[in-house]
Amino acid sequence: MSTVPPGTPCWADLATPGLADARRFYPELFGWTGRIDPEPEAGGYTVFLLGGRAVAGAGPPAVPDQVPIWSTYVATDDADLVAGRVERAGGQVVVPPFEVFDRGRMAVFADPAGAAFSVWQPMTMPGAEVFDTPGALTWTELVTPDPEGAKVFYELVFGWHPDDQPAGGVTYTGWRLGTRIVAGMVPPLGDGFPADTPAYWSVWFAVADADAAAARAAELGGTILVPPQESPAGRFAALRDPHGALFNVLTRP
Repeated sequence: MSTVPPGTPCWADLATPGLADARRFYPELFGWTGRIDPEPEAGGYTVFLLGGRAVAGAGPPAVPDQVPIWSTYVATDDADLVAGRVERAGGQVVVPPFEVFDRGRMAVFADPAGAAFSVWQPMTMPGAEVFDTPGALTWTELVTPDPEGAKVFYELVFGWHPDDQPAGGVTYTGWRLGTRIVAGMVPPLGDGFPADTPAYWSVWFAVADADAAAARAAELGGTILVPPQESPAGRFAALRDPHGALFNVLTRP
């Protein structure tokens, strides 16, 4: 894909103090190669490629004490307009819109429950160029203790409409944009999530074999947070990389 429609997740990148480890871990796990941004101000930001096409990125943290984290970017044709919508809907503009060299404009926001997300207004870089194939981004999902509040917020910001479905004793929400479900939402699951758990966006990468990918991640120094198991979307596992960044792998049925 060369372009992603506005309102659709289009990119994911990792902020980590362990950038050198990330350049080793993820290519060995997903078969990626890396292209380091030549701009000195980019701090070694790396665009990961799958078969020569951009799939994700990794760079240094914005602040020294930032927890390693994968971030979700939603495509937009006007980052400033989205910033205004976020504020009016009760969210927070964490980083106002700014230009990333000649690549595009981005901004970082937080929804009312604290989930951070970004937008990308493309210029020379459209975002990811391949999706839904092993090694590429296949899904993004909001985990939040306030799904009802999220439904109001994201409809105001992106025009998403909630599509609720029962799933394993909980309500799973698909975010519908026109005729497409572009992302999902689920409440925190399991006893390990206290009531005041902040909301967060999670990223999911497609793999040919979730069990093999989880085992390989552990061999490379990562951690299996949720062992491989079945879900309506396919077989998945929740993992952490060697520096603790959370991500998921999914084998579609």
